[in-house]
Amino acid sequence: MFFRNITLFRFPTSLQLDAFDAGLAECALRPVGPMELSTRGFISPFGRDTEGLKHVLDEAYWLAVGGEDRLLPGAVVNDMLQKKLDDIEQKEGRRPGGRTRKRLKDELITELLPRAFVRPTRTDAILDMKQGIVAIDTSSKKSGENVVSEIRKALGSFPALPLNAEVAPRSVLTGWLAGESLPDGLSMGDECELRDALDQGAVVKCQRMELEKNPEIDKHLQSGKQVTRLALNLDDHVSFVLGEDLVIRKFKLLDGAVDTLENTEREDLRAELEARFALMSHELRRLFSVLEPAFKLSKVE
Repeated sequence: MFFRNITLFRFPTSLQLDAFDAGLAECALRPVGPMELSTRGFISPFGRDTEGLKHVLDEAYWLAVGGEDRLLPGAVVNDMLQKKLDDIEQKEGRRPGGRTRKRLKDELITELLPRAFVRPTRTDAILDMKQGIVAIDTSSKKSGENVVSEIRKALGSFPALPLNAEVAPRSVLTGWLAGESLPDGLSMGDECELRDALDQGAVVKCQRMELEKNPEIDKHLQSGKQVTRLALNLDDHVSFVLGEDLVIRKFKLLDGAVDTLENTEREDLRAELEARFALMSHELRRLFSVLEPAFKLSKVE
């Protein structure tokens, strides 16, 4: 279970999880009903047919929010509605009004919904009690908020907030690319995005190129462009692209970290997943400990 993108939220480290098991059980995923469009709830991190709705290691909780969505394309409904309207117009010589159209559409949805295909979804999260962060495997703030909402339902109260930097992330990223010292452990990657300070200004995207002491990039910086995304490495263990929205994209564990997994034999898939979670949570904790002071990330009390 290696995350590809990470959206972070903060919560008070004083949070207590005394009734978490009962809350997770109450908020477990149930099958979507015949007349429902979707349903959400917790599933086992090890798979839907596995027991246990969480896995805990060193005060880090691995959670998974599952979903079931009925696929009822609007184009299908509208096409069938159009045919019904055409039939009515042909028989009665008049086009049905808005109220009739709405009633017919509702009837079609009621008829089609129980027969619609169901698509399963899953979003993983790590709840780190030591640092008071929730890391969610998504680059979408909305999807992240949805997972936080599910945790809130299970706990009854969960004061988690998006990351708040006391310094402008764009300014920090621009400074790093311009030659300011990076925090210990961080090094420059091979990708960045620069934008004009003005809205609707020019956007420059650089990939697979040397970023440090690059005359082309220096010209963009001198013209006033600012960095909105920057590829970085943490030691030889993690590579990622950090955005001004503080979302971590293209998160990847490198050989320096993954070698510890490949050199150990395990009995089954669950043991392999447990080892991956241990590695993921450890590297995430290390990364956050570097980013927190660099961006002066506010704590939640």
